[in-house]
Amino acid sequence: MNYNRALLFGRWYRNDIDAQDRQIVEYAELSADGSFEFTFVSTDQETNVTEQIVELGDWGLVGNVHFTITKSELIDQQLYAADLNDSDNYHAYKVLQLDHQTFKYQHIETKEIFIMRKITDNIGHC
Repeated sequence: MNYNRALLFGRWYRNDIDAQDRQIVEYAELSADGSFEFTFVSTDQETNVTEQIVELGDWGLVGNVHFTITKSELIDQQLYAADLNDSDNYHAYKVLQLDHQTFKYQHIETKEIFIMRKITDNIGHC
């Protein structure tokens, strides 16, 4: 199945609990020029932020394959170039669902499934 790339433009979020029982919130901004900014925020059970990571890079969608290439990370307000020789900076996913509200995708290697929800700025408009 082919998906419309323009459906991914904008801001998305997801919420998960990791193996250490911490809440992980991911905010993703996918731009029409193929750039992305992902922010991962980890909080403990008292909702104190324990870690925040910002990744910047490129993304794409071909047919039902979504891919990302992380090119830099923002740590403590300092921008660091990512090691482009590191395979952990390249990810590919099979798109399972994509519409105006939901982006569901599965990592091709790990088989982990993620569900992102669209953030809309104007309440009451779809």
